[in-house]
Amino acid sequence: MSSREALPGSGPAKAVAEAEAAAGRSIPEESRRLINELLDDAGAKENRDILRDLMATALLLADGTATRLDLKIAGAALKEMAKAFTLFAPFRGTPKITMFGSARTKPSDPLYAQAKELASRMANEGWMVVTGAGPGIMAAGTDGAGPDMALGVDIRLPFESVSHPELAAEGRLVEMKYFFTRKLMLMKESAAFAVLPGGFGTLDECFELMTLLQTGKAEPAPIVLVDLPGEPYWEALERFVGGEVIRRGLASPEDRSFYKITDDVGAAVGEFLGFYRNYHSRRFVGPVMVMRLRRAPTGAELDRLNRDFADCCSARGIWRTEPLGPERSDHDFLELPRIGLELDLRFQGRLRQLIDAVNKLPSVLAPGRTAS
Repeated sequence: MSSREALPGSGPAKAVAEAEAAAGRSIPEESRRLINELLDDAGAKENRDILRDLMATALLLADGTATRLDLKIAGAALKEMAKAFTLFAPFRGTPKITMFGSARTKPSDPLYAQAKELASRMANEGWMVVTGAGPGIMAAGTDGAGPDMALGVDIRLPFESVSHPELAAEGRLVEMKYFFTRKLMLMKESAAFAVLPGGFGTLDECFELMTLLQTGKAEPAPIVLVDLPGEPYWEALERFVGGEVIRRGLASPEDRSFYKITDDVGAAVGEFLGFYRNYHSRRFVGPVMVMRLRRAPTGAELDRLNRDFADCCSARGIWRTEPLGPERSDHDFLELPRIGLELDLRFQGRLRQLIDAVNKLPSVLAPGRTAS
């Protein structure tokens, strides 16, 4: 999952137009010409429209309204993201899970062993494990994954040090100054998330993940809140969410679908892998959300999906579709079957339930296998 923008109707040109409107001025044509020359000199071949708009936006900051501190924050954030993009670039084709949890968990704590086992099992399934590169649960994740399957996104803190300096030595670590850029990279690059017991930072990360899913600002992804057998931690959160947040109408009952609570490592691994049993990815083409699958539903299964999820789709329902024009232009997983729908974007919890449903279609489950 990533915190990539998932809603349609945005783009770099629109962003610059909005920035120009807010600044009350436009980028001069001569400046635009010079930007193009700079991109030529830099050898930029792809995504030149976005690169132009990045540079144009930087020029808009030169009008004197931004303070020196404002500019330092913007510059440092962009540099940190650039370093992180470089770190992750060689591994774009490998699925990743991010593990969150307390930096204070000791290696002697059974929870450390629980986290290590989870990381090891995911690495054995071919998943890289991303952590905050600190001590505690983060170190357990790195230990369990092993150096070849681990990546670290560290935060500079005066009281915390990188617990695996070999990650830095092997080019598997990036260091951040700001929590917001660190959280972005911990969430953007991963397709699954394990959250183990932790303090304020862990809870912050947990609720941000749920907020991104609830608002549709992140790609759908599984979240597992991992407990230690006999020492429940997340039950209190479940009681609070159900007894206060949902009871007061501050969230929807289906929003509970965003996460699973378990104290069983096998069940956690099953949840992560099961999310991608049939569901592959999605893409918006105008108002249509195209869901790419590994196996197309049968006619009867499609009818059932339409009955069960009519409340969150337009009157067009859910239909089979071939790759749409923009997908073909981008060669975007053209070999995969697809279904299309016009999702009511207020119902992200129902979207998660739809993904669960396509993963548990009778034609998808192997003979004799039951859905977890």
